Amino acid sequence: MRQIVLDTETTGLEVRQGHRLIEIACVEMIGRRPSGRHYQTYLNPDRAIDEGARQVTGIEDAFLLDKPHFIDVVDEFLAFIEGAELIIHNASFDVGFLDAELARAGEHYGRIADRCSVLDTLMMARERYPGQRNSLDALCKRLGVDNSARDLHGGLIDAQLLAEVYLAMTSGQVGLDLGFEGAQEQGASVALTPMVLARRPRVLRASDEELVTHERRLDGLDKSSGGVSVWRREEAGTVN
Repeated sequence: MRQIVLDTETTGLEVRQGHRLIEIACVEMIGRRPSGRHYQTYLNPDRAIDEGARQVTGIEDAFLLDKPHFIDVVDEFLAFIEGAELIIHNASFDVGFLDAELARAGEHYGRIADRCSVLDTLMMARERYPGQRNSLDALCKRLGVDNSARDLHGGLIDAQLLAEVYLAMTSGQVGLDLGFEGAQEQGASVALTPMVLARRPRVLRASDEELVTHERRLDGLDKSSGGVSVWRREEAGTVN
């Protein structure tokens, strides 16, 4: 299964007030493992960044002046996410901004839902941890994900952290090194070190005494059921 962990940064919080995207970042996972591929780009929003957003992201208006517009990257962005399951924290926010940008680019681009399914990790966290804070930082702390490099909100670091949080919430896997430190070039590939088990798992086998006790219990089940118990029929391969 192909999954894309996605995060965006914006000029402000209200898409209905004309706020725009200033960064898109995606981390690819195949079969719940990082593939080493990511997509990241800054965008020229053709408007000023709100002071609150500037303080959160650290991105200045002047930095974005020579960056591409969304229309310049829409095709490569959609090609990267096409057919994947998007994993997004507070998905309605990011998808709302993406859909607004797609509408500006042209009706033929449709909406995100036309191309991808979406999994909202905020909704997942609220169901799993009701009544608790479920921001990305709070989840990192709760699940033991190291977010010490997150001084400011940035799309790529946030997507990396969200990938680790998602794996921790769904399978207990934490601490994956996705290998994106210092990687800022759009669409760059990053080499990953394979994870190797340090030792083989220990196999525990029943002792002779335990096997005898087990057989006695099965004898009791046979007697109480007036026939052969389901367990013994399962062992004999006669259960339909």
